[in-house]
Amino acid sequence: MKKEILSWIACFAIAIAAALFIVTFIGQRVEVDGQSMESTLQDKDNLICDKISYRFKDPERFDIVIIYPDETKSKRWIKRIIGLPGEEVRIDEEGNIYINGEILEENYGKETIQDPGLAAQTIRLGEDEYWVMGDNRNHSSDSRVIGPVPRSRILGKAFIRIYPFSKFGLIKHQ
Repeated sequence: MKKEILSWIACFAIAIAAALFIVTFIGQRVEVDGQSMESTLQDKDNLICDKISYRFKDPERFDIVIIYPDETKSKRWIKRIIGLPGEEVRIDEEGNIYINGEILEENYGKETIQDPGLAAQTIRLGEDEYWVMGDNRNHSSDSRVIGPVPRSRILGKAFIRIYPFSKFGLIKHQ
């Protein structure tokens, strides 16, 4: 009887250790909160965040990422990478996004940007900083409010939508 109890305890401990390892280093469930990524992602969508790929490669333009908006890391936001390290970002009064003086060719924005926020003036990104924005540009708190996001505050890349089941599948980034 003692052997069986010890066996169950060992199995339980291994299962907990494996779950902690996966959540800490490989992937994590994240829920979309709000409408800032519509129409790509909807409020209450459940995603799996890939936390491992950015250990081997840098985030790319248009990747959908999970970030911590501040140093406390108490909140998580889901946004799209628009500007990469070392680039200059600016948004003009017509809502055009400029990267290094060239208009960014993209079609993720749901509507014309009304408020360029911090990007009304040219922002030069540091060597480990990214400019992120929600796809629903006029209903998104993003880099226009919080400024550039250091790589250390990027949790990972949105990988797969697991809920609602009717939309189950890989997340398209580009």
